[in-house]
Amino acid sequence: MDTLIVRQYLLGLQERIIDSVQSLETKPFLRDAWTRPPGEKLQGDGVSRLVEGGSLMERGGCNFSHVKGPHLPASATHDRPELSGVPFEAMGVSLVFHPCNPYVPTVHMNVRMMAAHVANQAPVVWFGGGMDLTPYYGFEEDARHFHQVNQQALQPFGQDKHPRFKKWCDDYFFLKHRNEARGIGGVFFDDLTELGSERGFELMKAVGDAFTVAYLPILSRRKDLPYDQRARDFQLYRRGRYVEFNLVFDRGTLFGLQSGGRTESILMSMPPLAAWRYDWHPEPGSPEAQLYTDFLPPRDWLA
Repeated sequence: MDTLIVRQYLLGLQERIIDSVQSLETKPFLRDAWTRPPGEKLQGDGVSRLVEGGSLMERGGCNFSHVKGPHLPASATHDRPELSGVPFEAMGVSLVFHPCNPYVPTVHMNVRMMAAHVANQAPVVWFGGGMDLTPYYGFEEDARHFHQVNQQALQPFGQDKHPRFKKWCDDYFFLKHRNEARGIGGVFFDDLTELGSERGFELMKAVGDAFTVAYLPILSRRKDLPYDQRARDFQLYRRGRYVEFNLVFDRGTLFGLQSGGRTESILMSMPPLAAWRYDWHPEPGSPEAQLYTDFLPPRDWLA
């Protein structure tokens, strides 16, 4: 696997995503290129693209990173104990967009390649990634569109991929301590080796390329809907769930922190504002209650 080709694809993907969102956002995304200083345990470089306090995004970021380290962190060897202590290389693009308007869902997407450099062997390469949607107010049209785009992206790689990766996403983005889904899911995959490195890379690209097709139409449809303080309060309350998941369960956050990654880039996924209420429950029959009854439980959105 030519890692230079993977790197070039990921940098191009980052630029395409930022350009597409920038076409709707009046405030420019900042560009923060970084390189790890010599002598640090983790070496590498990256580019963080971020906007805060925009007309469209309260906070939105899309990061590229390419790092190398002396040994894989525990979060990466949980299912691969034979690779414990092996030098590694990782690169990927990760994004989270937290829109201002409560009727626009938060979205997350990540695509990545990992390579473990075992002595006297070819590198062990695997891919991971996916995307998931976290609405505050549910729209059936948006949910169907998001899942349909993901299904179409994975179709060339086998009929099993979408149902398998959808269920993986539903299972992964779940707050066990609340017995509650974070959002309406999408697709998620990790440790993908079964297709070989070249075909695995093609699948990763298909997911990355599908992001703007999946999210931009939803963003455009909902960004100008009027909303009141009640909707804003509910948005902040549900963002609290997002924070809980990322800090307690998210493997990407754990990998970044355990490997000595760049903290500002790792925690870019956090919303700028969130809220918690004690033992709060939505009013039965309200639009807020409908999120819990009709959207958060796993569904076959393509049926």
